[in-house]
Amino acid sequence: MDSTHSRASKHLMDWLRDAHAMEEQAETMLNSMLSRVEHYPELHQRIQQHIEETRTQQSLVRQCIERRGGDTSLLKDLGGKVMATFQGFSGMFASDEVVKGSMFSFAFESLEIAAYSQIKEAADYLGDVETAAVCQQILEQERAMAHWLEVHSPELVRVFLARADEGHSQAKR
Repeated sequence: MDSTHSRASKHLMDWLRDAHAMEEQAETMLNSMLSRVEHYPELHQRIQQHIEETRTQQSLVRQCIERRGGDTSLLKDLGGKVMATFQGFSGMFASDEVVKGSMFSFAFESLEIAAYSQIKEAADYLGDVETAAVCQQILEQERAMAHWLEVHSPELVRVFLARADEGHSQAKR
């Protein structure tokens, strides 16, 4: 392997580790949100589904890292979980928690889409067909979740506002 590909390979490994930490963070945030949206059954169900997808994504990314001769970064994973836990706690005090959580989730899905698009490009550049295929699979799931959030956000906002206007205590969650 020439030095150019060696540097490119190192970047791909770094980005895969970042993606693994990002998936750890996503799981923590989704679990936090799941526990607080019981009065929004469609959102609750879709988050539960995406938690399972996220766990599978963690495993797939870890396998890519290990196949390329690396390991996951405990420090990055821990840092991501701490940030996600803080995000989860900060949302629980907002009177419009479900709306802000949905908005933040949509933004995070967009971040994941951008990350996996770039990682896939790097894998293609290096001829790592397996990693590129994993990224494509994950991209489809992240795009589906982002699309679901985009399509269902107007209804979520309307239901939240109607409940808030009626003084329902469950509007927030």
